[in-house]
Amino acid sequence: MSKDVTGLYEEFGDDRLPSGQRETSRFPVLSKSGTPSWDPADWTFEVWGAVDEELTFSYEEFEDLPSETQVQDFHCVTGWSKFDCEFTGVTFPTLAEMAGVDPDAVHVMFHALDGYTTNLPLEDCMRDEVLFVYEYDGEFLPPDHGGPLRVVTPHKYAYKGAKWVSGVEFLTEPERGYWEKRGYSNTANPWNEERYS
Repeated sequence: MSKDVTGLYEEFGDDRLPSGQRETSRFPVLSKSGTPSWDPADWTFEVWGAVDEELTFSYEEFEDLPSETQVQDFHCVTGWSKFDCEFTGVTFPTLAEMAGVDPDAVHVMFHALDGYTTNLPLEDCMRDEVLFVYEYDGEFLPPDHGGPLRVVTPHKYAYKGAKWVSGVEFLTEPERGYWEKRGYSNTANPWNEERYS
């Protein structure tokens, strides 16, 4: 049973399709530097930083965590949106609760296998719609779309959702990620067209 969260746009704007976006039925592939390789036998996902307990999961252990399936919209900063994507994974609040977030934590940095990083304020992550995804439309998440694991952030442009995510760091001071250091918006709200700083 999937949970439809496509109505979240009502928090941010009047239209499901943000201004400046065009709807597509395709799912284009964009990345910083190509698809990294990974080995299921030694892949790990880590949670660290300003938490009570640092966590490490193997791929099988991660798949065993409580999960849910959601229908979400996906907005790319380059101007396309794909509606009704079915993603299965672990919600950000689930992991945060397991780790125990320090009261001083204010920011989050996502880390990926290819060296990519992206950041968000903690309050923007503590939503059930922020998912660590390992299935797309009922199938294993394809490597070019971020498999084995990616983050999805339907209330932000998709560069805030790291592909090939390998860990999440809880920070007590804001830091900027890969694209944010290169002039992309730190806030990335599609309904305000916050593409670039």
